[in-house]
Amino acid sequence: MKKKVLVAIDDSECSHYALQWALENLGDTISSSQLFIFNAQPLANFAYLSASTYGAAPLDLITTAQENQKKLALALLEKAKNICAKHGVDAETNTEVGDPKEKICEAVEKLNIELLILGSNGRGAIQRALLGSVSNHCVHNAKCPVLVVRKPAGKD
Repeated sequence: MKKKVLVAIDDSECSHYALQWALENLGDTISSSQLFIFNAQPLANFAYLSASTYGAAPLDLITTAQENQKKLALALLEKAKNICAKHGVDAETNTEVGDPKEKICEAVEKLNIELLILGSNGRGAIQRALLGSVSNHCVHNAKCPVLVVRKPAGKD
């Protein structure tokens, strides 16, 4: 039975680097595994829509914003799937709406993932404390080993 590996991505450069790094450095493991590419769409804050419409945001405006967010997520996953295909790896994709920290850990459990790979954006200790860290949360809460890939400084 194939091992299950999940790479969590967003639109950041560091998550794409993590996917690329995994494909190049864990090629044998990845190619002999069932690979999932996962994207969590953060819950959108529609306060700006309310402010721009002088009150409650019209439902069709919120719906359009949500549809656009989903289209962007699907395009991101398609790009990642194409990167995998160039390495001869077939990947399944999935996206969900919610807090990325929680949704990634839920996906790990739901799919019985055996290795989670994600990127680190290299925030300092103060920024991590104020903003939280998806990778830190997953390291401590995912029900499988977690590989955090940090892009070396100056590497393009």
